[in-house]
Amino acid sequence: MQALPPSAIDAAQGSVRDILDIVVEHAAPHRALVVYDARTALAAALTEAYRRNLPDATFVDFDAVDPEQVHAAFGSMQSGDLVVLIQSTNFRLEAFRIRVELFKLGLKVIEHVHLARMPGVQGELYLESLAYDPGYYRGVGKALKARIDSAARAVVRGDGLELVFESGFEPAKLNVGDYSEMNNVGGQFPIGEVFTEARDLEAVNGRVRVHVFGDTTYHVNRPETPITLVVEKGRVVDAIDSTPEFDTVLSIIRRDEGEVWLRELGFGMNRAFTRERRVDDIGTYERMCGIHLSLGAKHGVYPKPGFKRKDARYHIDVFAVTDAVLLDGETVYAEGAWRA
Repeated sequence: MQALPPSAIDAAQGSVRDILDIVVEHAAPHRALVVYDARTALAAALTEAYRRNLPDATFVDFDAVDPEQVHAAFGSMQSGDLVVLIQSTNFRLEAFRIRVELFKLGLKVIEHVHLARMPGVQGELYLESLAYDPGYYRGVGKALKARIDSAARAVVRGDGLELVFESGFEPAKLNVGDYSEMNNVGGQFPIGEVFTEARDLEAVNGRVRVHVFGDTTYHVNRPETPITLVVEKGRVVDAIDSTPEFDTVLSIIRRDEGEVWLRELGFGMNRAFTRERRVDDIGTYERMCGIHLSLGAKHGVYPKPGFKRKDARYHIDVFAVTDAVLLDGETVYAEGAWRA
């Protein structure tokens, strides 16, 4: 296991400090608990960055103790305290959904997950993605939400194709490191996203090229040639230049849900990730600066008539070749950057 460069860890130290101070507003007398593993270089680098910023915190190696000791460490914390989870995979404690249960205790949570999917240079990209610019995330992010919430129409343009949303949108949700109006403080990092979906799912039509999709193992899959999705009345009816792996994704959705709905419209904001600067973990790459969409009926944030939660099984992220995004005819994204 080759360690990440000291310069990357030094930069991560500063980013972690901003997350602690600005994002989750951790300060004495509240305590901090860091539960980590040492299975990967990225996990080791993150743990070191937190050690430098939290010299008085309790550090617990998940692999060196019994589950009961981890539960006891969580139980020793009080409302308003902070728990940091640094996970090369995803910590399992029987039926205990860690982040959800910690939120129920009133704890702040910073979660780093699936780090093993991002080896080598990808780990450096991950650390870079933790940088927090409050003016950008909170300013541009909230401006984007305001524009989305008032828009009656959106167009995603890329490679000469257009995907058109004609119905207006559900109230956009923010993942920009501002928890002042939320019940819980914290979540999965890195952050950087505004997302919504069409109010009327059948009011989405057109074509869009996909340069990356999430495969059946939750890894980034980049086809040699972007796949063109043909969308009619909110459903994917054709996939031109598809690959066997993407055909598998579509066939699984059709097998279990009958058809392939397009639901989420995600405005990714994290400038560490682009079409060319990628990591293999799809949940991390989802923050990529640009547009992502979801395939499948599952999107629990926005209940829709006719979509039963028990029957909606899939939410597969796909990433659109995007040259421009227009809301009510005004350009909010061009040349790889948001203009809201």
